[in-house]
Amino acid sequence: MSTLVNDLKEKWEALKTENPHIRIRNAAAQLGVSEAELLATSIGEGVTVLKPEFPALLSEAEKLGKVMALTRNDECVHERKGTYQNGDFSSPHAQLFVGEDIDLRIFLNHWISAFAVVEGDKKSLQFFGKDGLALHKIYLTKDSDEAAFNAIVEKFKAEDQNQPLTIETVTPKAPEKADSEIDAEGFKKAWTELKDTHDFFMMTRKFGVSRTQALRLAPEGFAKKIDNSKVVNVLEDASEKNIPIMVFVGNRGIIQIHTGNVKKTLWHQQWFNVMDPDFNLHLDVTKIAEAWIVKKPTEDGEVTAIEVFNKEGDFIVQFFGKRKPGIPELQEWKDLVAELEK
Repeated sequence: MSTLVNDLKEKWEALKTENPHIRIRNAAAQLGVSEAELLATSIGEGVTVLKPEFPALLSEAEKLGKVMALTRNDECVHERKGTYQNGDFSSPHAQLFVGEDIDLRIFLNHWISAFAVVEGDKKSLQFFGKDGLALHKIYLTKDSDEAAFNAIVEKFKAEDQNQPLTIETVTPKAPEKADSEIDAEGFKKAWTELKDTHDFFMMTRKFGVSRTQALRLAPEGFAKKIDNSKVVNVLEDASEKNIPIMVFVGNRGIIQIHTGNVKKTLWHQQWFNVMDPDFNLHLDVTKIAEAWIVKKPTEDGEVTAIEVFNKEGDFIVQFFGKRKPGIPELQEWKDLVAELEK
C-alpha cells in the first residue's frame, strides 16, 4: 500500500472513530477525495477490485436473485428491491434492464471501475465513474443468493489487486448559450410536434438549449414553474390517493426507475422519504433549486412530468404517472398535477 493510500486510510479510520455512523460518500467529501479512492484503501480487507467487464458482469446479476439496486445523485437516493432481468447491452448508447422491479437505463461509457464490498453482513457490487463518483450499487438482501455473489467475485476478480486507482476530472458541461442565440420559434414548433417523450433530449441538443433553458423557452402551456415545496405534495398526494407513479433518479452513468405505488412517506430533518418494503426514496429538499410541470405531446396523447433540478440545472428527480407506450396518461395523475398548478 502506497504512503498516500496509507495516509488516507488513517484519516478515514480517525473520522470513523469520531463519527461511527458517517457514510462513505460524506466521509469522502469531508476528506476531499472521491468515494472510490476511499473504498480502495480497504482492498484486501473486504474490498475486491473487479475487472471492468461491465456487460458480462451485469449479465450475471440476475443470478443473485432479489437484491437492492441503489442509484443516487447529491440530492436524492433511489433504492429499489427486485431481480435484474432482461438485460440488453446491444446498443452503444444506452444499455437496459427492463423488469417490473429493477428498471434501469445505463450509460456504460461513463463506467470505469468496479468493486465487490463485504462490510460485516453487508455484501455489494459497486460501480464508479472516472472521477471516482459512485454510479450504481447492488446490495444483497436476505433473499439473495450468496453463493452466486461469491462466484461472480471469483469470476471477475482482477488479477492485479494493487494497481493504483486512476482518478480523472470530468469535463464540465458547456456554459448555457444566451436565450437570444437560440432559434426559439423553431424550438417551440419542434416541441409541439413531438411524437415520443424520448425525442425530447435530442431536440434540446439540436437547438443547443440546456434543460432548464428549454423549460423557460417552452411554447405556451407546455412548461410551468411551481413552488419547490410542491415536490413533496407529489409524493404525499400519490400516497394518499393511491395513484401509481414513476420515479426517475439518476446521475451521468445511469437512470433508475420505480413504477408503482408509494405508501409510507415521512420527514427526517431536511430529507423527505418514501419508506416502503421494496422502494425507498430520500430527497434533500433544501437542495431543490427549481421544479417544473412539463408537458410533451406523444402519439398516445399528452404526457406530463414533474421535473426537479439543482442549482447547476441538473436533474434531481422526475415524476410521471404510471404509463406504458400505447396507453394514455392516467386521469388521476392529470388531476394531481392540475392541483399543483393552482
